[in-house]
Amino acid sequence: MRITRALRFGIGALAIAAVATACGGGSSKSAAQHAADGKLTVGIKFDQPGIGLRDKDGSFAGFDVDVAKYVAGKLGVKPENITFKEAPSAQRETLIQNGQVDFIVASYSITDQRKEKVDFAGPYYIAGQDLLVRADNTDITGPDALKGKKVCSVKGSTPAQNLEKNYKDAQLQTYDTYSLCIEALKSGAMDAVSTDNVILAGYAAQSPGQLKLVNKPFTTEKYGIGVKKGDKESRDKINDAVEAMISDGSWKSTLEKDFAGTGFQIPTPPTVDRY
Repeated sequence: MRITRALRFGIGALAIAAVATACGGGSSKSAAQHAADGKLTVGIKFDQPGIGLRDKDGSFAGFDVDVAKYVAGKLGVKPENITFKEAPSAQRETLIQNGQVDFIVASYSITDQRKEKVDFAGPYYIAGQDLLVRADNTDITGPDALKGKKVCSVKGSTPAQNLEKNYKDAQLQTYDTYSLCIEALKSGAMDAVSTDNVILAGYAAQSPGQLKLVNKPFTTEKYGIGVKKGDKESRDKINDAVEAMISDGSWKSTLEKDFAGTGFQIPTPPTVDRY
């Protein structure tokens, strides 16, 4: 009887483990260990032009993609051995904690709240909330020129909350996505769109000659590369790679390539935090 129960328990445990694996349980290896094996899985955005975008042919492009490839290269992994996985904002911590990605490069702002769950290498970029307007607009020169202007941002986003709190004279309207805001801006229904400058530059790159950045950032957002909490070895190696990308000129040339023709002004490179 005891043997039968033990067998049942063992079979049940195996079934539970199989279900967990089937549901996408990730590897227990660190990013550095996977890199030593010659392969990496990296989380990026699939829907942000200029940052992380999956093209119709299945290829990926954008600044975060280029940063991920550079970092992977410094870790010894070739571009063809990188698997890119979509990392929506709300799922980023879970993807890292479950080992479904080795690290995440996805316009991922470093915050104290997030640092309770994951660690960050970087920052590799310091963004700032900015404004995108039509190319012929001369009225909107910065956030203080928004009185009576229709400004679009995304529902529940930090940029929308900032406008609502600190720029009450603006006529804020929120949509579900930035792409809807962009269409409203092009049609004349909106006077400006507001979110992080590097994201806006990506949308401007998709519409050359139609849209332009105001280039007057009015917040500070540090973009970091998310890794598993406590994985100091991987974080240190990624930090080394980010510093190399900045020092050898690749960081600047990549930004110039990804945002050519948008009016985007390349900022001063960030200093990597080694905490």
